[in-house]
Amino acid sequence: MTQKTILRALAGERLPTPPVWMMRQAGRYLPEYRATREQAGDFLSLCYNPDLAAEVTLQPIRRYGFDAAILFADILLIPQALGLDLWFATGEGPRLSTVTTAAEVGQLNSVDAIHDTLSPIYQTLRILSRELPRETTLIGFAGAPWTVATYMIAGRGTPDQGPAHAFKAADRAAFAALIHRVTLATIEYLSAQIEAGAEVVKLFDSWAGSLQGQDFDDFSLEPARQIIAALNARHPGIPVIAFPREAGLRYVGFARATGADCVALDNSVSAEWAAAEVQKDGCVQGNLDPRLLVLGGDALESETRRIVGAFSQGPHIFNLGHGITPDADPDNVTRMLAAIRS
Repeated sequence: MTQKTILRALAGERLPTPPVWMMRQAGRYLPEYRATREQAGDFLSLCYNPDLAAEVTLQPIRRYGFDAAILFADILLIPQALGLDLWFATGEGPRLSTVTTAAEVGQLNSVDAIHDTLSPIYQTLRILSRELPRETTLIGFAGAPWTVATYMIAGRGTPDQGPAHAFKAADRAAFAALIHRVTLATIEYLSAQIEAGAEVVKLFDSWAGSLQGQDFDDFSLEPARQIIAALNARHPGIPVIAFPREAGLRYVGFARATGADCVALDNSVSAEWAAAEVQKDGCVQGNLDPRLLVLGGDALESETRRIVGAFSQGPHIFNLGHGITPDADPDNVTRMLAAIRS
């Protein structure tokens, strides 16, 4: 049996101390990350520089000894590989050229062509496979098709994903064709990540919560099912974590419906509820409020212990309910880890 704790939890084992990592654990809250990003010049240059991307991936492992390292990259590299322009506006986040018609969907690059753009990402994984401590699990990832499509349609992040909902309402067939294209590209991207050394992959559907009813089934659940089925067929035994953020009641049964080995939970649901309703289907990941890593103190420690206790009767990977924020105190991460492991 594997000795890597994350893989043991993903296989359904209940461990006395949950393994732990954090979303965005390589990020701006760390001074060493900020120094490396400055060295790279800008965010995209950092993503596409395998040596520097591997370095920032390793930094939180050296500092904290997390049980997993997650590849440093961005969910919007897939749209860029499909032919869209991508840039990051200082202080404003990502910007993309847009896809808003059936004709523009048809003009996207073929799925087979994405590897030319994404080859540096695979090299980062190969470096990490060599450099990580033996006990540390290497996680690859991609954005889920709905979330990626919302950026492709709007050209930026939006508070309510309104442009994507409008495109879906105006031409559902063209919208479905875009989702399908991104789904196929995601399968190829994650498969190549596994071939380069990823031991687990995670699918981030950050905007799943804005889909309702049949739309959730068609554009969050079904693409996840297709991606996981394809990866299982190509790479038997490689676990997949799904994160349909803010899915609420739709977290229930999501693992069964998609084949995911683990469902990651945001902090809008209680650990006690999720233990009763979601963990019964297998491993869960989550779900500390990231704001507590800014605030610290007794609240951080007590909430961390409460979550560990709530999920203690089944397989659990401790994580945040969303990514750690740039204003988090690095010392609070140390306090969180002490509370988990004490």
